Amino acid sequence: MKNTPPALLLDRRTVAELLSLDDCIAAVEAAFAAHARGETLSPGLLHGDGVGGEYHIKAGGLRAPRAVYACKVNSSFFQNRATNGLPNIQGLILLFDATDGRPLAVMESAEITIKRTGSATAVAARYLAKADARVATIIGAGNQGAIQLEALTRVRRLEKVFVCDLDPGITAAFAARVGEKLQLPVQARTDRAAATRESDIVITCTPSKCWHLGRDMISPGTFVAGVGADSADKQELEPALLAHASVVTDLTEQCAHVGDLHHAIAAGLMRATDVRGQLGEVIVGKVPGRRDDREIIIYDATGTALQDVAAAALVYEKARALGRGTEFPFWGEA
Repeated sequence: MKNTPPALLLDRRTVAELLSLDDCIAAVEAAFAAHARGETLSPGLLHGDGVGGEYHIKAGGLRAPRAVYACKVNSSFFQNRATNGLPNIQGLILLFDATDGRPLAVMESAEITIKRTGSATAVAARYLAKADARVATIIGAGNQGAIQLEALTRVRRLEKVFVCDLDPGITAAFAARVGEKLQLPVQARTDRAAATRESDIVITCTPSKCWHLGRDMISPGTFVAGVGADSADKQELEPALLAHASVVTDLTEQCAHVGDLHHAIAAGLMRATDVRGQLGEVIVGKVPGRRDDREIIIYDATGTALQDVAAAALVYEKARALGRGTEFPFWGEA
């Protein structure tokens, strides 16, 4: 232990400064590919109830380029912002050396969660959306909707974007703010079905507990990313939409328990074996991606520990190289 550096404490601002969106997209794509090649430490998921909220606990690891393991604990209390001014989602990531169990870092998780979720959709769109996709609809005018769109612009040259949400004021403000930032024509739309039928890409990122994107709202050739359903009681996509499309998951076993796939299975319209494959398998060529420009492809995204550990490892290595963070020796003599 003589030459073992203490663990690092990393706050949100530091994490944000060290994790660029482009680097996160690359790290997430590499993590999905590594899992398809059997080069990861098995990811796991646990949900727990809070008082008026819930906890998501995700853990898993990578074997290379450095063997690391991470556990993320996120709390979801969606009344927070309105009632007490706290963020709706808060949490921490614990990063360990996977060869000897040493704690490497404790870091704020929200920045990683936001960016890695948008990054995963961008990776999926790179492989599954039409090459000439130009029109997108974002359903959900929150922080995740903004990062989803920003990440999407890294992989597709968009010409027009629609945004839909329940609150017209929030939707209009989102369209103005994000459109200016990305230098894109972003339009607030109240007719959700009309917007999605005009779109090549549709992304849903809401905490909805009943589906709001139906089969008859999607045109041939559309790529749909369902991002919000990450627990068993959440749902964004009509089960019939999944049953009549080609489905790719982030992790099929996880989606079968907590994703929109879960609801299609419960409705008796699909089995887990009907899924084309996992995103990592598409990336490495084990299963086909898009077959033609009329195929509707659903990416069911529940969020995985592999995304978290890939981003956290990247942040940690940069922090060490740049001398960032606060050192704290968690181990030592009692």
